Amino acid sequence: MALIRWQPFQELETLHRQMDQMFDDMSGLTRNHQTTWKPAIELQDTDDHVILRAEIPGIEGKDLDVRVTRDAVAITGEHRYEKKAEEKGFFRSEFRYGKFGRVIPLPVAVKNDQVQADFTNGILTLTLPKVESAKNRVVKLNLVESAAVLETSQEQQVDTETNDVWESKPAEPATV
Repeated sequence: MALIRWQPFQELETLHRQMDQMFDDMSGLTRNHQTTWKPAIELQDTDDHVILRAEIPGIEGKDLDVRVTRDAVAITGEHRYEKKAEEKGFFRSEFRYGKFGRVIPLPVAVKNDQVQADFTNGILTLTLPKVESAKNRVVKLNLVESAAVLETSQEQQVDTETNDVWESKPAEPATV
């Protein structure tokens, strides 16, 4: 199970939109950019990729707008109602029409310039490669039982993200 980073500003933006929509509903006002539904998604985190699948039935690819950043995917579009000339016998419709949109925060940073997309049978599949630093790395730790076993040599370490170099020295044994 992957953990998703908490993004407080995105949460505040969502709360702001919901409050605006609530007050608009109470006052009878509508906005042109109001969304009426959100597509259902599946998010899978593999070793090298994040795979996002969104269920968007009845929509053509030309009606979708998909934007990818390093840490989120935004999907928007509109399912237009097609009025037919003759609609006799039409009793009930549960289809969703209107504008839709969803912003999906990603669990890790991705290479947004190398995304592969497929839209087949109403399912949008995005394969998002992870950035190198976001891949799970296994690091072997050497545990020391006593201060006498500590090495006396100095090691130089490099932070791969910032290229900062620092030296680590073994801890001095405590004297009492």
